[in-house]
Amino acid sequence: MQTLIARAGGIAVVLALSGCYGTDGERALGGAVVGALGASAISGSVAGGAVAGVLVGALADDFATLNRGY
Repeated sequence: MQTLIARAGGIAVVLALSGCYGTDGERALGGAVVGALGASAISGSVAGGAVAGVLVGALADDFATLNRGY
């Protein structure tokens, strides 16, 4: 139970700080951390979670720009 609480706390901290990222590289790094923590929390592949997080983090701003229409 303590491990679950520690992981959930770590994920909450990373998510709270994720709004501070400005460049694609910073978002990719943050995505890797969040992906790895998320995969670890659900006992999945940490490397797979990190790779998915990198892709989502790097492309997050591009999807947001498409939704804004410019």
